[in-house]
Amino acid sequence: MIARILTLFLVLALGAGLAPAQAQDGPLRIVIDEGVIEPLPVAVPDFVAEDARAADYARNIARVVAADLAGTGLFREIPEEAHLTTVTSFASPVQFSDWKAINAQALITGAVGLDGSGRLTVKFRLFDVFAEAPLGDGLQFGGPATSWRRVAHKVADQVYSRITGESGYFDSRVVFVAERGPKNARQKRLAIMDYDGANVQFLTDASALVLAPRFSPTGDRVLFTSYESGFPRIYLMDVASTRRRALDEQSGTMTFAPRFAPDGQRVVFSLSQGGNTDIYMLDLRSGQRMRLTSAPSIETAPSFAPDGQQIVFESDRSGSQQLYVMPVTGGEPRRISFGQGRYGTPVWSPRGDLIAFTKQNKGRFHIGVMRTDGSEERLLTASFLDEGPTWAPNGRVIMFTRETSGAQGAPSLYTVDITGRNLRQVSLQGAASDPAWSPLLP
Repeated sequence: MIARILTLFLVLALGAGLAPAQAQDGPLRIVIDEGVIEPLPVAVPDFVAEDARAADYARNIARVVAADLAGTGLFREIPEEAHLTTVTSFASPVQFSDWKAINAQALITGAVGLDGSGRLTVKFRLFDVFAEAPLGDGLQFGGPATSWRRVAHKVADQVYSRITGESGYFDSRVVFVAERGPKNARQKRLAIMDYDGANVQFLTDASALVLAPRFSPTGDRVLFTSYESGFPRIYLMDVASTRRRALDEQSGTMTFAPRFAPDGQRVVFSLSQGGNTDIYMLDLRSGQRMRLTSAPSIETAPSFAPDGQQIVFESDRSGSQQLYVMPVTGGEPRRISFGQGRYGTPVWSPRGDLIAFTKQNKGRFHIGVMRTDGSEERLLTASFLDEGPTWAPNGRVIMFTRETSGAQGAPSLYTVDITGRNLRQVSLQGAASDPAWSPLLP
């Protein structure tokens, strides 16, 4: 299985356009010119309840771990009814022959305890079944029982990381616009959820139109655009308290499309005044504003590179909507999109190697990615309306809005791997749009 894991990691690297990596345990290098990912069979038996009160948590945590892994498209859970043995003690030796017989290549075992104060303790181990050896040390997580899903996501992140060599993304949240009502009179509220659509909480009411929420680098604040004054205006909200304040209130202007800098202390956004729309940067500490573009065209949807040194944005200065990159200090932008159609809503990958975007061409909308110089463009989706990509914290998965056509059409949230595989709809009640992924939670 170790060889299989290395091969899986290299296929992942190839799909992301990365150079094959050196194996951690030796100098072996394997060059893969082409490959298809076959999901890795993994067994996730119910975790052992260390006392009766923990029984439901033990089963539910194991189910979330399994769902996280299977949802990536890289793993296939072997159903419980196929198991030949039952794990009844976390300390008991693993009967590897029973798991080999059902072709489980990875095995996850765990145990859950619940103390009198309502605090959970969750232990887990990951095994390479065919090598009959653990993959890394066992780990233990703790937290209040109400946070059991977070604990499960943390376990899944550890498993994902050990097998793929990449950081996980399950213990994260998404802020989005929850929608309801008819298409021509839709109400919109800011909401937040776990990455998989669970634990939805509303951050605003439906009294004013809200758009384009964006997380801070620490995940504790959100920028968004609201029309509560009758014109678009940027607001900054503290997620825990939902307290908010307007930013850069200047008479006669409209502000929108905000996004944090990697340091969390600056905000880049579009400002419209006198019929002209340019990109500005605001220092949240001093309130000082700096203009970054000055052109008669429309400049909007700015996004920082992870190192904070460059900004990608969309502009129609060439006569159609295209993507440009410029230094964070301003200066002459460099066009990076040259394919057919129009490009918008660019977002720099957390890894710094790719830019995701929305593309409209021949009546179809696409989510795509390209290198930061515009090369190697790949379209990952195609539909009546796909737009607004946002990156998972590890730069492996993109979430976006897909809207169906017709009078009854409504938006939903979808995810897709950066290879274009594993397109999935996020499970939510009601319509949703404008997702923005948080960093991994602390």
